[in-house]
Amino acid sequence: MPKCTRPAHLRDAHVTAAEWTQSAAERCCARSHPICGREQHWLSSIWHSCDSRNRIFHLVPRNWRCLVDSYDVTVEEDLGEIQLIKIEKRKYWYQDDWYLKYITVKTPVGDYLEFPCYRWITDEKEIVLRDGRAKLPRDDKTQILKQHRRKELESRQKMYRWKEWHPGFPLSIDAHSHSELPRDIQFDNEKGIDFILNYTKAMENLYVNRFMHMFQSSWSDFADFERIFVRISNTISEYVMQHWKEDFMFGYQFLNGCNPVLIRRCTEIPKKLPVTMDMVECSLERNLTLEEEVKQGNIFIVDYELLDGVDANKTDPCTIQYLAAPICLLYKNLEKKIVPIAIQLGQKPGPDNPIFLPSDATYDWLLAKIWVRSSDFHMHQTVTHLLRTHLVSEVFSIAMFRQLPAVHPLFKLLVPHMRFTIAINTKAREQLICECGLFDKANATGGGGHVQMVQKAMKDLTYSSLCFPEEIKAKGMDSKEDIPYYYYRDDGIKVWEAIKSFAEDVIHIYYGSDEVVCEDVELQAFVKDIYVYGMRGVKASGFPKTIRTRETLAEYLTVIIFTTSAQHAAVNFGQYDWCSWIPNAPPTMRRPPPTEKGTVTIEQIVESLPDRGRSCWHLGAVWALSQFQDKELFLGMYPDEHFVEKPVKEAMAKFRKNLDEIVSTITERNKNKKLPYYYLSPDRIPNSVAV
Repeated sequence: MPKCTRPAHLRDAHVTAAEWTQSAAERCCARSHPICGREQHWLSSIWHSCDSRNRIFHLVPRNWRCLVDSYDVTVEEDLGEIQLIKIEKRKYWYQDDWYLKYITVKTPVGDYLEFPCYRWITDEKEIVLRDGRAKLPRDDKTQILKQHRRKELESRQKMYRWKEWHPGFPLSIDAHSHSELPRDIQFDNEKGIDFILNYTKAMENLYVNRFMHMFQSSWSDFADFERIFVRISNTISEYVMQHWKEDFMFGYQFLNGCNPVLIRRCTEIPKKLPVTMDMVECSLERNLTLEEEVKQGNIFIVDYELLDGVDANKTDPCTIQYLAAPICLLYKNLEKKIVPIAIQLGQKPGPDNPIFLPSDATYDWLLAKIWVRSSDFHMHQTVTHLLRTHLVSEVFSIAMFRQLPAVHPLFKLLVPHMRFTIAINTKAREQLICECGLFDKANATGGGGHVQMVQKAMKDLTYSSLCFPEEIKAKGMDSKEDIPYYYYRDDGIKVWEAIKSFAEDVIHIYYGSDEVVCEDVELQAFVKDIYVYGMRGVKASGFPKTIRTRETLAEYLTVIIFTTSAQHAAVNFGQYDWCSWIPNAPPTMRRPPPTEKGTVTIEQIVESLPDRGRSCWHLGAVWALSQFQDKELFLGMYPDEHFVEKPVKEAMAKFRKNLDEIVSTITERNKNKKLPYYYLSPDRIPNSVAV
């Protein structure tokens, strides 16, 4: 057997059963632990179809540095078909969990049976494994297999319990801390997801912690912000720093920044935004009226209505913080670039809520755009990122563990896309978004405003809004000819189609007809759990209560996989690129929005922006949140072989080929671009929400 230098607790087990007809024998090899000197034993059983007797043997490491070990098992009669293998670890003097990847059994005729595990064996608990062939509930004919399936789910449902963290939120896992989670879904190293440690390290690495003692002092001017760019070497963030004041850069971010989901085509100017032709005539380039531009589809809108009435952060009595709920009107010029033409900083029109225009004084227009960028930051962090990727993905994860046994093909398909999601969310509730958490330190929506935002945003969290092509079309943003520079849309649709094709291939392997889908009680329980608990049973959410066709199932699985992988990547890993230049994405504003024109000065703008300490916390946060996990697994990478069937492996190979083609297309497009878009390149899309 090959040797390796991996730790003993990360080895595989290899069971060889070659001499089935010899006299009964049991072999036990024990070796003292190199540290404590005690002997270690793992107890295992094979359950077979001949009779009810268990053949017992011990799985014991012969070499503490061995990755794969082999054990001979001899019995006195033909075992017939092996149905189950049981692994049990005995508890000794100290915690010594064992991560078992899989067991391979070799039969007398030379066939190999794979028993995937990919779980931790802890204390004196046991794990009963089935072979790696995926089975639907209808495929199990023997009572012992039906019972095993049922017991696994009963056990999981006790460990994975739903809990309401805040009223109106999607339900989450019932655990107060990361250490309370089931061992199988914890991070291997809890320090790796310690937000306090990571943010502190980020500030040290960026050389900004020297500013922290001046927490509430303002910067002097825009150039002063460059002092925290001392150790930054990032093409996009430097380009943002140089061009952030330009209208083109402002509009471009609605298409390809880290929150490219809010812009929509304007079909009618809302009454709450009483903009007139006289106001915007100088911005229009086609010699058409504003109404004609609207009819031709050249006007776009971003409305931050959800922020209206949200309480600003009051956790620091020494610093008053402010929020706004702007409405921004944008225009597609003759170069087909999106630029702003009107901004109103509040929802209710009136003399103290002027409409700011590009023709206004330079600082008036600049401050109005800064307020929009700040509001966009809040919507991005709390709604686009937290709610619509993290919290939704946790719902999918909990429901999967509760309702799909490990032998189910959909569990095998989905489990790589749930890796560490519950763990990262639990840690966030411990340190980041909790009361007095890190989120409060630099964000105007801290101190409870972010909770209000999620509660309000739940009404717009619908199934159709998670269907990527459908949502793009609903916003009127689907035409490549009209809007040629919307790379988020173009790359997202390619990845969506690749995932859907893969899901369809897997579905057709296991579901021969729509009738088979209907009668899969575990699938139906999974879908119901998501609707009832995750979406709180709200009919308006549009989440299905049942799934009755293979086509619907393919779309449903695509929603899950796309949300947990591609959508999260699109809105997470660009945070440092677009938000590290503080004036482009202020996490808080320290002066109220202007109520009249012609009064804004450069000093007022700088005093409105975050102080030095909050700027440093913000920079550390967007840096830490933009980093991949150690040993990250990207879309299409499935090193854990939950599936053993050849048709599925062929489907995976086809999936990877499709993804590689997308990578090549994106790479070619990005060549020589000053602002490359790569967040939806599959080689940069982690399989799951894990950061």
